Amino acid sequence: MSKFFRSNIDAMTGYLPGEQPRDPGVIKLNTNENPYPPSRKVYSALRNAIDPSLRLYPEPLSDSLRSVAASVYGIKPANIIAGNGSDELLSLLLRCFVGPGERVAFAVPTYSLYDTLVEIADGVAARVNFPEDFAVPESLARQNAALTFLCNPNAPSGTLVSLAEIAKLAGAVAGILVVDEAYVDFAESEGASAIPLIRQIPNLIVLRTFSKSFSLAGIRVGLGFACEEIIAGMMKVKDSYNLNRLSLIAATAALDDMAWMKRNAERIQRSRKRLSAGLTRLGYQVYPSHANFVLARKQGQNLKSVYEDLKRRNILVRYFDTAGLQDCLRITVGTPREIKALLSELASLVV
Repeated sequence: MSKFFRSNIDAMTGYLPGEQPRDPGVIKLNTNENPYPPSRKVYSALRNAIDPSLRLYPEPLSDSLRSVAASVYGIKPANIIAGNGSDELLSLLLRCFVGPGERVAFAVPTYSLYDTLVEIADGVAARVNFPEDFAVPESLARQNAALTFLCNPNAPSGTLVSLAEIAKLAGAVAGILVVDEAYVDFAESEGASAIPLIRQIPNLIVLRTFSKSFSLAGIRVGLGFACEEIIAGMMKVKDSYNLNRLSLIAATAALDDMAWMKRNAERIQRSRKRLSAGLTRLGYQVYPSHANFVLARKQGQNLKSVYEDLKRRNILVRYFDTAGLQDCLRITVGTPREIKALLSELASLVV
């Protein structure tokens, strides 16, 4: 690498995103995209937005989106910050709260971008191993961390932590608790989101994304929810005009059709049950998922060859060449047709 990079940047490997094939014939079950399209209101709003106003900068603070989101989620606009996907908000949190050498805690395995962001910030990743059932480790709260991340539902397991456990963890950590709710709209139980807790817990930040349940991964919009003091501080650090005009319009239109999103989430919940049952019949251990994917395990068997065999048959799933996950596949919940094709191919493979 170049001698001009900081030493920590020179040493890191960087985040490895899932494959994005160009072939439309590939059954893509590897990056947890929604198999169903966004609301028609999004299409209509984007068509109407193609006008001379594109020459102007967008809203610097995303006020229109924050206002609609406040109405949907029952809080004030001052409790919301918008980002270019929740990944930008994760990066912003490191810029706001973590200095060189400071600790960032999270239980593993989880979203691997956390590791990358800590490396960029020259912080210290305090990793705590999940137990077999993916319950929150008691030691997570004792890491003396400036930030503690909790992906809920967790990726790649899909398991869910209760609001009571989240409140307990927030009261025990030394710094900020960040609950990353990218997949919470797919949870079986109503009221799984920690957003209402920000009214009582001053060190809690909740992140949401439009990429999953709203079917807008290509638009790149995320929201952060916290007490007014935290949001005001984050606003000082965020990039100016961090959301483009079309992204703001698309996300606002999506929020104006929550019924569409909820119907699609319910379809995915039903398909998730069929996928889990089918995998169980094939001898996989499937963790109880509250996300739009499942984690399927063949205890003690390295499943890289299964991943490769499926790829040769134009089906992509996610394999992690990581200790503790090599006997697992993470599989996005696709359409019924896609699930049927996957299960048929898996049944033909000898594992």
